[in-house]
Amino acid sequence: MSMDSMFGYYFSLAIRSFKRNKVLTALMILAIALGIGASMTTLTVFHVLSGNPIPQKSEKLFYPRLDPASKSGYQPGQDPESQMTRFDAEALLREKRGDRQALMSAGGVAIEPDSNGMNPFVADARFTTADFFPMFEVPFAYGRAWTSEDDRARARVVVISSELNEKLFGGGNSVGKTVRLEQAAFKIIGVLKEWRPRPRFYDLTQSRFSSDEQVFVPFWTSRALDMSTNGNMNCWGSPDDQEEEDKEGSLGVNANCAWLQYWVELDSPAKVSAYRQYLNNYSDQQRAAGRYERPNNVRLDDVMQWMDAYGVVPPDVRLQGWLAFGFLFVCLVNTIGLLLAKFLRRSAEIGVRRALGATKRAIFVQYLIEAGVIGLAGGALGLCFALLGLWAVRQQPTEYAELAHLNGTMLLTAVGLSLAASLIAGLLPAWRACQIAPAIQLKSQ
Repeated sequence: MSMDSMFGYYFSLAIRSFKRNKVLTALMILAIALGIGASMTTLTVFHVLSGNPIPQKSEKLFYPRLDPASKSGYQPGQDPESQMTRFDAEALLREKRGDRQALMSAGGVAIEPDSNGMNPFVADARFTTADFFPMFEVPFAYGRAWTSEDDRARARVVVISSELNEKLFGGGNSVGKTVRLEQAAFKIIGVLKEWRPRPRFYDLTQSRFSSDEQVFVPFWTSRALDMSTNGNMNCWGSPDDQEEEDKEGSLGVNANCAWLQYWVELDSPAKVSAYRQYLNNYSDQQRAAGRYERPNNVRLDDVMQWMDAYGVVPPDVRLQGWLAFGFLFVCLVNTIGLLLAKFLRRSAEIGVRRALGATKRAIFVQYLIEAGVIGLAGGALGLCFALLGLWAVRQQPTEYAELAHLNGTMLLTAVGLSLAASLIAGLLPAWRACQIAPAIQLKSQ
């Protein structure tokens, strides 16, 4: 008998067995479905939160951290600041020790549309430097990014999102047109394609999963026009510590405030090591100059390390995941018990088959296939439960709720998990079934 015909024969035996024991079969399918539904719901949420947002180069992008804060409140072993001061960010940018580097901050700008009937509105913005776009491989539909010369010249140029381009210009090529931001005229030099990294790894201090930035402005242009910034800020010392000529307060170059994100691209392990040493040397120099008071405490994390360090995946999601897989384990234990009861009730049938020449291996394969079919049925029902669970997640007031959808990867994971779970659950019952002695069963008839 060929492998295909043997499988088809065992499959038909499994279907006939299900019809004879409908209640028991339904209980096993339901047990597996509940476990799969719960585990896939939490696994999908975890996948959304912890997925690699830029897999093609996440190991080449690094987030440096320094510790410029005062000695007040210092505790040995604590993490350094999660953001940079403007002084440090601009100093590192000038020295250009990486392949690419960019400083940035989130902000908001008021847009005054030229078209009649459209009221002014506020859009989320990103104030950054020229390397932002090539470093993060931001795709363009039209035009280009600005240059480092534009940065230095405080040029009034802007890159806009595809969504904003659709809203203002109907989605056409708007490069060269003018848009008014904060009552100032800006020339559009680039329009992005749809770009939605999730989570928004380059600035974890902002909404990481929901809103999208629609306007990208050169950083020093935003400061020259005093555009408002968004995000966390940590300050220390007193305002008197700043130089008098600094008129921007906590956003100024000399302010003792950490509020900027800084990224560097390094394309080899040797460059990573050299840059880490550079950060230590820079920290020593700033301490010698009297700016730094704390001992050296630098970090250089790649994208995934930084996401883990910042806690992108909330502890409650991890806990829910462990609880869900614990529930799946309990469901498997129950399924094992039900399969044992089902298979051992057919001892007489097994004895007859063995007496007619069926091998232990044939019996084992037959009942393992039966367990697998139960698993596939349970997996199909479990997917329905998972879809229901993800719908419930999307009703919650969390920023990642809208992303809780079952994609192709997670669908294959669900099928594989249900099949693996049922086969694992069927190993012991199938082994016990194939050990039944035919002579004893025939004598008892």
